[in-house]
Amino acid sequence: MRIPLSYVVRNLAARRLTTLLTAGGMALVVYVFATVLMLAAGLTATLVATGQPDNVVVIRRSAQTEVQSGVDRLQAGIVESLPDIATGPGGNRLVSREPVVLINLPKRESGKPSNVTIRGVTAAGIELRPQVRLAEGRMFRPGTAEVVTGRAIASGFRGAGVGETLRFASRDWTVVGVIDGGRTGFDSEIWGDAEQMLQAFRRGAYSSLIFRLADPARFDAVKREIESDPRLTLEAKREAQFYADQSETLARFIGVLGTSISAIFSIGAVIGAMITMYASVASRTAEIGTLRALGFPRGAILVAFLVEALALGLLGGVLGLVAASFMQAFTVSTTNFQTFAELAFSFTLTPRIVAASLGFALAMGFIGGFLPAARAARLSIVDALRAA
Repeated sequence: MRIPLSYVVRNLAARRLTTLLTAGGMALVVYVFATVLMLAAGLTATLVATGQPDNVVVIRRSAQTEVQSGVDRLQAGIVESLPDIATGPGGNRLVSREPVVLINLPKRESGKPSNVTIRGVTAAGIELRPQVRLAEGRMFRPGTAEVVTGRAIASGFRGAGVGETLRFASRDWTVVGVIDGGRTGFDSEIWGDAEQMLQAFRRGAYSSLIFRLADPARFDAVKREIESDPRLTLEAKREAQFYADQSETLARFIGVLGTSISAIFSIGAVIGAMITMYASVASRTAEIGTLRALGFPRGAILVAFLVEALALGLLGGVLGLVAASFMQAFTVSTTNFQTFAELAFSFTLTPRIVAASLGFALAMGFIGGFLPAARAARLSIVDALRAA
């Protein structure tokens, strides 16, 4: 014989204050747990979305980032001659030679310097990034000291707004536009003419080559051709995978740190749930005896109290997730451990995070409620009724 679920719900409703306080403690822990996972997911989503599935990035072998890479003009010419490179509407080959450099710029609010990525692009490079659109002003003119800034850079750094002037590489650069990367890593970059950037930074080689495959299914064959050519010391990656790799170190660090903090906080929440459930058992001793006298077995008593504890955990989990969901309206920036450049990204709530957070909340409820539920189930009918 099982105890009706309505009995559990009525018991929670009868103790509104303790129910809300206990659920609130769990909600705070779930909020921290969920926001940390959302932070890591937002970072990964931002960088993964930066890459296009049919684009290929070619960098120096063993280089982890474009900043560490070097591709000379001879190697670039060999790669550009590959027949698998797609052509645009005008018949031009969709391949872009790009220098990538880190510079220091002062933050707009604090004036503190931070690393910012400068990318030299070509007309084909702009065409290879359909997710990037002009949000304000105009695109830079090739062969000039003009640049466009990502949305996060324009709002976060001094001199990066339209009509302002940036100074780097011993030159003044006029900001003529702001680009919207669609919540990708390009929101945290500054773009200018590739050849002008090479000259300004006195570079003899590009950092990377980006090209689009005419047939995305041919990627493995193209990769083998590039990496087996003895004239080249290069490696090729799908652009989406290349940027996903950039997020791995920082996302793992955020996840481990946040999970550790949440685990520590959860100890307090579990203790709170345990105290609440022990108090519930103590105040309902006679009630438990009556249920046993009516024929409800010990197992039914154990399950009823465990369901009550799980309901508390579920309530805390839902409240914590609702609070965490509002974090999606905010954008944060940090230094990517892989590239050492400033990167802006948003909190991202995914179904996986929802499931993990609710599972975490239910686990806290189960751990906090098991011992009190076992105590309730062990009470004898005579002792329980005598206590009344």
